[in-house]
Amino acid sequence: MCSAPRVVFFPDHPRFKLSGMEHENKPQTFFRFEDLRVYHKALDYAAWVLRTTAALPDTAGRSSALFQQAALSIPVQIAEGSARNKSQFAYYLKMAKTSVRECLVYTTTLSQLGLLDETHEADSRNELMELTKMIGALIGSLVRAGSGNDEEDEDDFGSNADDRFNR
Repeated sequence: MCSAPRVVFFPDHPRFKLSGMEHENKPQTFFRFEDLRVYHKALDYAAWVLRTTAALPDTAGRSSALFQQAALSIPVQIAEGSARNKSQFAYYLKMAKTSVRECLVYTTTLSQLGLLDETHEADSRNELMELTKMIGALIGSLVRAGSGNDEEDEDDFGSNADDRFNR
C-alpha cells in the first residue's frame, strides 16, 4: 500500500507570513489569486449569473449555458494567469476582459428577448463595468511593475502589485 506524500510546511518562512495589522484575523491562503478583490468580485458575478440564469425558462437554453460559461471564465482566467509571469498574467487578464464583454452581449441579448428584466440588466452592466475597471487597473499595475524582471512567478507578483487589488 502506498502512503500519501509527505507535505513539509515551513510556517516561519516569510512567504507564509502575512505582514501588517490589517491581516491579523485573515486566514492565510495558499493561492495568491485568492487575495485579489477582483477575483472575488468575478466569483460573485459568476454566482449571480448562475442563480439568475437558473430562473430563466427553458427557451433561453443555449444562451443561458453560454452566459454561464463566459461568467465562469472570468475568475478562471484570473486564477490561471496568476500562476504565470507578469506579462502572461496580463494576457490572461485581457482574456478575462474578453469574457466580461461576452457577458455584456448575453446580458443585452437576454434583455432584448424579454428574458432579463431592466433591473437585472442594469445590475449585470454595473458589475461588468466595475470588473472591467478593476481588471484594467490590475493590468496597468502589472505592466508598470513588469518593467524589471518579467520571469517572476505567482509568489512574487503580489509583493509588487498595487495593494488596492488585495482584499
